[in-house]
Amino acid sequence: MKAKHSQAEKPLRIIGGQWRGRKLNFPATDGLRPTGDRIRETLFNWLAPHLPGARALDLFAGSGALGLEALSRGADEVVLLERQAQAWEQLRSNLALLGAENTAHLHHVDALRWLNQTNPGAGFDVVFIDPPFELDLWQRTIDAIQVNGWLAPGAAIYVEAGTETHFRVPDTWTLHRDKSAGQVRYRLYWLEP
Repeated sequence: MKAKHSQAEKPLRIIGGQWRGRKLNFPATDGLRPTGDRIRETLFNWLAPHLPGARALDLFAGSGALGLEALSRGADEVVLLERQAQAWEQLRSNLALLGAENTAHLHHVDALRWLNQTNPGAGFDVVFIDPPFELDLWQRTIDAIQVNGWLAPGAAIYVEAGTETHFRVPDTWTLHRDKSAGQVRYRLYWLEP
């Protein structure tokens, strides 16, 4: 029997790792656009050698598609930031459902405000930058990550944006992969060690 979802919820499927095939819900709110299955599959194939034991940061977590997929595929720890209350509440429920409270750290906070403080600890090995497209936060996010020490040496940085979106990355970031799917362009960069 298929699970029914209310008009206010949409399903999300984890596509690989320990929770492969697990279906979760996320709220159907404006601006919440999870990374599609095909793009996620490609991205996590790119990241496969980099994920085991990694510390990951999902800056605009939304449905949690990227952060949860990273945990499912072997990341040791994921920090998820979400400022929208309904999405944050559902993420909290989904983490409890998965039993991931010890490895996932969810913060109800604005990602840029969080990034604009100096990183007090070790940098992140994997960072996901996929803000709501209508807010145009890519450049400010990239600048804050670089300036405030959020990246570990050799970090992988994923950026998902519209095909017409423009931003500049630091000279220390090397483009590793670059693909498009419909109106979405997604790129993976490596930080030079």
